[in-house]
Amino acid sequence: MAKKTLFLLCLVILSLCASAQSLIKVSGIIYDEKNQPLPKVSVTLVGLSGSTVSDEEGKYTIHSRLSNFSLRFKLVGYRTETIKFSEQKGTEVKKDVFLKLDVKELKGVKITGKQNQLNNAQSINVTDLASLPTVSMNFEAILKTLPGVSTNNELSSQYSVRGGNFDENLIYVNDIEINRPILIRNGQQEGLSFINPDFVSRARFSAGGFNARYNDKLSSVLDVRYDKPDSNEYVISAGLMGFSATAKSNFKNSHLLFGFRRKDNRNVLGTQDQKGSYRPNFNDFQALYQYNFSQKFSINTLLNFNSGSFKLVPQSRETQFGTITTPMRLKVDYEGQEIDDYYTYGGAVTALFNPYKDLSVKWINSYFEVQERERFDIDGNYVFEEVDNDYAGGGFGPIRKNRGLGNQYSYARNSLNSSIASTELKVEQRVGKHEITYGARFEQAKYVDKINEYSYLDSAGYILPANTNSFTFEDAIFSNNHLKINTISGYLQDSYAVSAKTDVQFGLRASYNDLSSELLFSPRLLMLYRPDEQKLWRFTAGIYRQAPSYRSIRDLDGSLNLDQKAQRSYNISAGYDFSFNGLGTRLKFTSEVYYKYADRMIPYTVDNVRIKYLATSTAKGNTYGADFSLGGELVKDLMSFFRVSILSANQDVINDSYVAKDANGQNQTIYPGYLKRPTDQKVNFSMFFQDRLFKSPTYKVHLNLLYGSRLPIGAPQIKTYTDDFSIPAYRRVDIGFSNDFLDASAKRKPKFLSKYFNSVIAYAEVFNLLNINNTVSYLWLKDVNNVNYAIPNYLTGRQLNFKLIFKIKGN
Repeated sequence: MAKKTLFLLCLVILSLCASAQSLIKVSGIIYDEKNQPLPKVSVTLVGLSGSTVSDEEGKYTIHSRLSNFSLRFKLVGYRTETIKFSEQKGTEVKKDVFLKLDVKELKGVKITGKQNQLNNAQSINVTDLASLPTVSMNFEAILKTLPGVSTNNELSSQYSVRGGNFDENLIYVNDIEINRPILIRNGQQEGLSFINPDFVSRARFSAGGFNARYNDKLSSVLDVRYDKPDSNEYVISAGLMGFSATAKSNFKNSHLLFGFRRKDNRNVLGTQDQKGSYRPNFNDFQALYQYNFSQKFSINTLLNFNSGSFKLVPQSRETQFGTITTPMRLKVDYEGQEIDDYYTYGGAVTALFNPYKDLSVKWINSYFEVQERERFDIDGNYVFEEVDNDYAGGGFGPIRKNRGLGNQYSYARNSLNSSIASTELKVEQRVGKHEITYGARFEQAKYVDKINEYSYLDSAGYILPANTNSFTFEDAIFSNNHLKINTISGYLQDSYAVSAKTDVQFGLRASYNDLSSELLFSPRLLMLYRPDEQKLWRFTAGIYRQAPSYRSIRDLDGSLNLDQKAQRSYNISAGYDFSFNGLGTRLKFTSEVYYKYADRMIPYTVDNVRIKYLATSTAKGNTYGADFSLGGELVKDLMSFFRVSILSANQDVINDSYVAKDANGQNQTIYPGYLKRPTDQKVNFSMFFQDRLFKSPTYKVHLNLLYGSRLPIGAPQIKTYTDDFSIPAYRRVDIGFSNDFLDASAKRKPKFLSKYFNSVIAYAEVFNLLNINNTVSYLWLKDVNNVNYAIPNYLTGRQLNFKLIFKIKGN
């Protein structure tokens, strides 16, 4: 698959080289009224996606594919200037620009200092969200196309970053930390994530080396912003998988964002091997309102209600697995049902105060409560057989041998109530050449967890066992846990321009929680060096800690390890970015190598999207790798990206051992040492490519290709932590076709639509275009001889989807 992908990529690049066109280069220096160079001025191509920022000497360079274009120069506190150009292709234009002070705007200036610009994170092109063909309908789907991110489940919004697990990722919306439900086991149970894609105005993602202003997690940060809209906007989206409606309104001294989303993916779930009555129902209400009492003070309120209900009445399942020489088939008849409910509600109130142009104060108060319920009572009678695939009819033929039959019963009545309340103060201040930010936070988390869960496996065909090998109780958990965790944290961070080409940022984070009773310190360093406007070098180093959480201290049997200590990782990375002209456009190449050593980790196993911690064990480990990406407008106004990530993730569970017989039949103690982590996915490749069809500016194609190499996994109930089995490589191609009937370049526009709408876009999408059976986990069954068989749980098959997006004209 990797060779085919590389061959396809080469063909795409060669074809684009053949049609490469010359660019127009515009460069110059931006000055203020006193002829002083202005740094950090935003320079954008009006109506196009190209943009740049002037350096410390006010210099800028930008490229245009078109002969007639306009450049917009914008900086907070100055009047925006727009300049038109009409040039021949291949020419170089020198244009110096002078910006005048905007006294009116200066009164309400907000700090946009280096704490916002100096970070080891990449901007996400949020305009691609609607075009990205995705099953989950969540914002996080676009992260799976970024360097360092790996996934093997299209139904889930969870992701692994550089060998970390799902719990090691931070998510912020307007500086508010977001948490996810705990009990979800399978991707098909996941509904709509907190982030409303229609609200997002900008977003940044760091795969490691993030700064001290973010909380204590080990792997990554997603920082999402809901900003004030430029104008009134009303959007309705409807399709086979769901519906959404969004309203954005500006008032005299305030603005409002309101959104409703609904998801129903039963058609996609029906392509899985397990047949039955799927009744998923996921809804999300979200609203943001900000009122500006003055140009210096405002209050921002964010409210959210998210509900999820997953009901399944399974009927049967038929799965084909095994090898070419030994093909197997599992058949299961079910009785019973599964009902899962998840409710999240809460919000945040943020006070914004800018007493001076060099000082910004933000006070954030938030409260979120999550109620989760699991109820399933499912009885499955199974038989798996070896079949004949050599008969004349082709495909799978008659049964060759019966390998096992039996009964598997699963029962659960679980509930978990979680509440998290926090208050936080953030200050951003400019002192001379220093950009300083500091803050403090208090958080209280409460958990009430009731677990009543068990399953049995009868591989002999009857309930009462004839011997101890034919009947086993597995995953029997009966517990009732109550826990409260108080956490105090703070940070101090300074960004400083050493020279016009070099920036340094140093930060220190400290935290204390009454669960582990540890005072944790996390120093973090970031250095940026720009030898010229096309090149950027990055270096990061730091200590990252993750305090014990309710999820990590809950052991496999439901008991809590209250003596668990914080996980700790020492990280170092170096990156290089390079912008250049190629393929008739402006391209950007990014790369980063990294090494992470953890002297204290909590080992775990992964089952679908559920993480099972070995809460009483401790491990040490290392992760190292490299990320590469290349992106640009290979087709005018349409961004495309290619990325490759390589990593190795290993761990050694301290003091672990097991007894096995040697060649002479004698017992010997085995110390496994370093083994692969469950997230050791060696290679990840993704491609998001966009093009136009039929030589038309309105018809477009959006291709999303994902490849992730195999993942280690082990059989359940085995405590050797060897994970000597593996999940096959994840391979998936999704494709979408769109047409904007009201595109500005459309030759004919329907009069009725243009009267009421700014845009009407129709999408036709094919999920899993190649209909590949991707494995997400295994169902482990035994025959009468107590031999374990791993039956793959396949993800979704090929599915067609349609949707329409209407952007209604506002006032």
